[in-house]
Amino acid sequence: MRTAIVSDLHLGAGNDSDLLRRPDARRALVQAVRGCDRLVLLGDVIELRDRPLAEAVQLAAGPLRELAGAVGELIVVPGNHDHRLVSGWLEQRALRSPRPLRRAERARTDVWPASALRVALGDDVPLRMHYPGIWVREDVYATHGHYLDRHLTIPTFERLGLALVERTLGIAPAPPDPPGAPEQPDTPHGPDDYERIVAPVYAFLFSLAQAGGRAGGTPSKRVWDALTGGESRAARLRGWLLGSVALPGAVTVANRLGLGPVRADLSPGAITRAGLAAMGEVVERLGIEANFVIFGHTHRRGPLPGEGLWRTPTGPLLLNTGSWVHSPGLLRESAAESPYWPGTVCFVEGDERPRLEHLLDDWTREELAG
Repeated sequence: MRTAIVSDLHLGAGNDSDLLRRPDARRALVQAVRGCDRLVLLGDVIELRDRPLAEAVQLAAGPLRELAGAVGELIVVPGNHDHRLVSGWLEQRALRSPRPLRRAERARTDVWPASALRVALGDDVPLRMHYPGIWVREDVYATHGHYLDRHLTIPTFERLGLALVERTLGIAPAPPDPPGAPEQPDTPHGPDDYERIVAPVYAFLFSLAQAGGRAGGTPSKRVWDALTGGESRAARLRGWLLGSVALPGAVTVANRLGLGPVRADLSPGAITRAGLAAMGEVVERLGIEANFVIFGHTHRRGPLPGEGLWRTPTGPLLLNTGSWVHSPGLLRESAAESPYWPGTVCFVEGDERPRLEHLLDDWTREELAG
């Protein structure tokens, strides 16, 4: 069994940053995954926050059909930007089954709005959907990684939005616990606990996009600009997690309002460390017993050569599949200098260790810009 995994395609992005709508980028990925038994699209496959759902699905359908034609099976594991694809199934499931949501379940594709994607792709495309993750192999678990936002110490838009929901529901904030800290009774220990916090934020941002019109940027950016008064240097980092980052001066205010704890250190190293610590917290709280956990979400591929292994406190090794989005504000002059360079795919073959390949590292910044 040979599995290819990619994440964060953001097909249908309002700013046209989604590289796989371009034939040259799509060709590189199709050639790399051709002949694989399955291709796992690990979240944020379709950008459902920039434009109405029907429009986004139609823009994504062509590239997805081409990818599906190169592999045996297409598997979608939704993330935060395309969470709406599983919302109908989650609602039906909650009504019909008292059993808690497990870490890896097969979702139905005949329930709206997943059915809209099913129809757009056509009956000839072998499509499956799993959520919130999938066991790629007995020792390899893959999930988009959006649950990590709840434990971040970086003040992204979604981090603060989730904190507001927590406060409304009377749930204690949940940053990564320091070593030896006692377990907090009100922190999530299953997907259902995370879903009741993340779903309201995702539904709100999806609803904004359905109104149409993209003047002023994405819904996340427009909401954040309204709250903060506009652009800032720190806000240029919003390409990370495709959200906005607060002004360092606003960190104190967020903490005082009970929306933290968050920190003002927005250096690349601090952002990487915060993301890994938060993902490690998710792995621990969900009780994921695996040798490897593959995720995306942060758009920060890795580990890269020289970084060593990304190991969680409970043992599993982390791998991040980066993105297929062109974010020029996060790139340096070459791929070697840019952990956010797009074009990563992860291969899981037999019993070998999962392997990252960076397909666009020989592209220049000008070629990425198109």
